[in-house]
Amino acid sequence: MIRVQTEDFSLADEYQQLNQDACDGAIVTFVGKVRDFNDGSDVSQLTLEHYPGMTETVLTQIEDEARERWPLNRVNIIHRVGTLALGEQIVFIGVTSQHRKAAFDACEFLIDFLKIKAPFWKLEANESNQRWIDAKISDDLAAKQWQSE
Repeated sequence: MIRVQTEDFSLADEYQQLNQDACDGAIVTFVGKVRDFNDGSDVSQLTLEHYPGMTETVLTQIEDEARERWPLNRVNIIHRVGTLALGEQIVFIGVTSQHRKAAFDACEFLIDFLKIKAPFWKLEANESNQRWIDAKISDDLAAKQWQSE
């Protein structure tokens, strides 16, 4: 399941949606939140924009690739757009599998590739200015670990 939305999500509800199948021995989740700093600058809010239709297509491709690599059952990806305040949830990834290693690896793979491939644009703001955030070299490096596998 892939959702791009302005509304917040409930971690408890998302967990319950994942926790449906007796065959799953592992549920791994990741939640990304708005933090108060980035690259040495204060942040007071974050605005996320996306390309509707294209974003969901790219997220589906990333999910498909994860399913090719690991024996997964359920995969849920939620990414919020719009203006978010400090501490608000941005992204949720939930993965189920029979075994924990597949679930952990797939969850990490999904967030690593979401960060470099999905068409989201971030505008950070603080008390004095706003700035668009460029892709980070560290995100590219994180994704590269999966390219040799």
